[in-house]
Amino acid sequence: MYDQATINVEFNVAPFSTSERRKRSKGDKRLLEIASFVKQTFEGAIQTSVYPRSQIDIYIHLLQHDGGTLETCINAATLALVDAGISMIDYVCACTAGFVDDTPVLDLNGVEESSIETPDLTVAILPRNGNIALLQMESKLHSSKLEEVMDLAVEGCKHIHKKLDQAVLAAANDLADKLSH
Repeated sequence: MYDQATINVEFNVAPFSTSERRKRSKGDKRLLEIASFVKQTFEGAIQTSVYPRSQIDIYIHLLQHDGGTLETCINAATLALVDAGISMIDYVCACTAGFVDDTPVLDLNGVEESSIETPDLTVAILPRNGNIALLQMESKLHSSKLEEVMDLAVEGCKHIHKKLDQAVLAAANDLADKLSH
C-alpha cells in the first residue's frame, strides 16, 4: 500500500538477559511472536496515512528478562514513538494481570509468569477512548475470573498512562527550558 506507512518490528534478546545465557537466532519463534504482537498493537494506533510510502521501524533489544516482556516492549515503544514525533491517535499502554494462589495480581514477574498454575492476561489499551489494542493470554483461566483480571489489567494500563504522560510532559518541559536559555 503506497498511501500509508508500513510498520516493521524487530525484537532481540541479549544472551545475558536470562540465567540461561543462550543466544537466540532472529528466526526464534518466541521472538517473532512478540514482534508480531507489537506490530499488530501499533498498527491501530499509529496514523500510518500521515506517512505515505514510508516504513516505521521499531527495534527492541531486551537487556534483562524478569517477566513482563511484551507489556514492557509496548510501553517502551510508545515512548520511543512519541519521542520520535510519530503521529499516533493515542498512547498505547500495556499491563499484565493474573492470579497467584487465587489472588489477583498486577504486573507478574518472571517466576510468576513461568509458573503453570499462574494464569496471566496481557492487555494493551488506548486510554483516552478505552479501546483494546491487544489482548493476549497463553494459559488457561476460568471464565468466572476473566472479568476480574481484565479489570485489574485495564486499571494497571490507566496507571501506566499517567506515568507515560508525566514522562512526556517532563521531557517537553526540559526541552522548553533548554530552548529558552
